[in-house]
Amino acid sequence: MDRDTDRYRLLTRRAAVLGGIKLAGLATLVGRLYYLQVVESARYTMLAEENRISLRLVAPSRGTIVDRFGTSLAMNQQNYRVVVVSERTRNIQDTLDKISKIVPLTDGDRRRVMREMHRKRRFVPVTVRENLTWEQVATIEMNTLDIPGVAIEVGEIRHYPYADATAHILGYVGAVSEAELNGDPVLSLPGFRIGKAGMEKFHEKALRGTAGTSQLEVNAVGRVIRELSRDEGQPGREVQLTIDIGLQKFVQQRLSQEVSAAAVVMDVHTGGIYALCSHPSYDPNQFTMGINAELWEELLSNPATPLNNKAVAGQYPPGSTFKPVVALAALESGIISRTHSVFCPGHMDLGDHRFHCWKKGGHGTVDVVGALRHSCDVFFYDVARRIGIDRIAEMANRFGMGAPTGLDLPHERGGLIPSIEWKKGALGKSWSPGESLIAAIGQGYVLSTPLQLALMTARLANGGFGVKPHLTKQIKNLMTEASSWPALGLKKENLDLVMRGMFEVSNAPNGTAYKSRITEPGFELAGKTGSAQVRRITMAQRNAGLKKQEDMPWRDRDHALFIAFAPVSAPRYACSVFVEHGGGGSTAAAPIARDILLETQKRDPGRAAVAEGVPPPVPPLDRTRG
Repeated sequence: MDRDTDRYRLLTRRAAVLGGIKLAGLATLVGRLYYLQVVESARYTMLAEENRISLRLVAPSRGTIVDRFGTSLAMNQQNYRVVVVSERTRNIQDTLDKISKIVPLTDGDRRRVMREMHRKRRFVPVTVRENLTWEQVATIEMNTLDIPGVAIEVGEIRHYPYADATAHILGYVGAVSEAELNGDPVLSLPGFRIGKAGMEKFHEKALRGTAGTSQLEVNAVGRVIRELSRDEGQPGREVQLTIDIGLQKFVQQRLSQEVSAAAVVMDVHTGGIYALCSHPSYDPNQFTMGINAELWEELLSNPATPLNNKAVAGQYPPGSTFKPVVALAALESGIISRTHSVFCPGHMDLGDHRFHCWKKGGHGTVDVVGALRHSCDVFFYDVARRIGIDRIAEMANRFGMGAPTGLDLPHERGGLIPSIEWKKGALGKSWSPGESLIAAIGQGYVLSTPLQLALMTARLANGGFGVKPHLTKQIKNLMTEASSWPALGLKKENLDLVMRGMFEVSNAPNGTAYKSRITEPGFELAGKTGSAQVRRITMAQRNAGLKKQEDMPWRDRDHALFIAFAPVSAPRYACSVFVEHGGGGSTAAAPIARDILLETQKRDPGRAAVAEGVPPPVPPLDRTRG
């Protein structure tokens, strides 16, 4: 009996222990379930959603670029592309053969499609061709039943309606390279394009906009089931330029009559650039769509360098267009007076070297105005000998030469204004007096860009104010152009004298550009011719008689230059023209500048600046006094 009782008690204890263990396990399980389903509910809900919902970026629409009057210069157009999904087609090669009967495909296109097919999952669309015409789109849509797995998608592509007229200003967009990836996820989107040159590159941040998002429901392997929601993001901002596209087209067309040339037109008071052209040009739309190797090689091998923006990156000797700055340097230094005169016999001797004037018989006795009117080299040799290179360099720097102007366009070059210190540091040699004489006529080490020459002219014409050139009028809701500038500290009577000389260059019967004057009342211009040698003339060649420029090979001819402002009575527009190997400034560059300034004044793009409240121009200088 006692043994049965003990056995009963033992079983009861064991049952209680086992029951306790079970209860503890159950409590632990309930607690764990509570922790997972209540305490960690939000976390696991998020993980489940992330496994079911894919958040993808949506490329923003790129901002447009317009001219000063709102005309579109760079816009977005619909881009129709044909895509193929490999899981929906039985034979991809057969599908490509059928597509090629509608849209021409190269062997490279076929290899690219096959390569992407192997890299991507079978349900991911692969682009076969972009930029389809409407006829091609319609034909493919009509034959979708016969071409399984093929579909049409719509995207955006950059379009430049004025092509070569604006190429050097706007630049172009292109695919993102590995070096340009900076952590911004939108740059990794397939087919995304960014600015590669010009204003497209300079204003990339403003034009790009902010990416949107798309919430997609996907299955376990990542196939899209449906789109749940979409945020289009923020499109890029509109960028308005100072350019007048009508004038820009006119200038580009006028330059196209030359082999290679550049021109700039700017407002002497605001610094706004109304036209900036370099010829020959190129079609930026070909870069946007993917330029082929043959055309790329053709652009690179062209001796007239169409890819180079000569207006801002071409560095050339300014020739005699540099003489107004030299005259001002001498007058402001006080070393010569306003009545200073020099006798020109056709040359000047310095040591054992003879420096020739462009006119073999000389100009006789000339003063400042006469030296500018006739472009007398001997007068400026004399001036340079008296004042030295450093005074010339200081004045040239004040007029924006020798360094980049700060233009809001990539790849601007700064030219070169030499000095004693520069030569010592750059070449390790001392400056010689003869080099000052050569620099005074815009030759030797002196280099400038057409933009710098336009800026120099603008600062002369506006009464000596430090205006700066710019192409951006405003970025919507971000910035607007400046309208006030510091004085350069020049005496009015000295400016008047130099500008009187420029007036006579174009309006006196014996001026070097008299044949290219503007005869319409109220539109008259004042200017300065320039010719820059590209090869040294030996004494033997000089004695044998120089060939005419037109009889020389194109590469051996002088560069032709002309600077001008108009109207003379109240200057508003400054212009510089450069014709590569054009021969003489008076024969090649001056007629172009005349046509440009006449068209500019008739169009009068500066009227917009006045209407928008820009301060009125500086009162006109008296052009009638000597």
